[in-house]
Amino acid sequence: QVQLVESGGGLVQAGGSLRLSCAASGRTFSIYGMGWFRQAPGKERQFVAAIKWSGGVSTSYADSVKGRFTISRENAKNTVYLQMNSLKPDDTAVYYCAVEARPWTAGQRLGDYDYWGQGTQVTVSS
Repeated sequence: QVQLVESGGGLVQAGGSLRLSCAASGRTFSIYGMGWFRQAPGKERQFVAAIKWSGGVSTSYADSVKGRFTISRENAKNTVYLQMNSLKPDDTAVYYCAVEARPWTAGQRLGDYDYWGQGTQVTVSS
């Protein structure tokens, strides 16, 4: 099992920035990749960004966040980050981090991930 704890959410004005963190514990040796998803009220959970956990840096992003969000990792701390800039009201959602415990596929589907955090709320006011 891998346990995930997200932090860094909050209320920010449009155009502002936030940095989310997700710390992993437990069987962290089983991590091949980590991702961020988000779920707005009444909508399905959707992919935001993903990063390969070891070796060279490989990332993927949803079109809606490219150029504004950056995913990064700090392996020594078993932590992944999501730097969010130029935030928009449409970015308002609960943000979840997730672990892919299988060879990394840059997965963008919920089923590509094996462990999930409890989520952190991000609210962007207009």
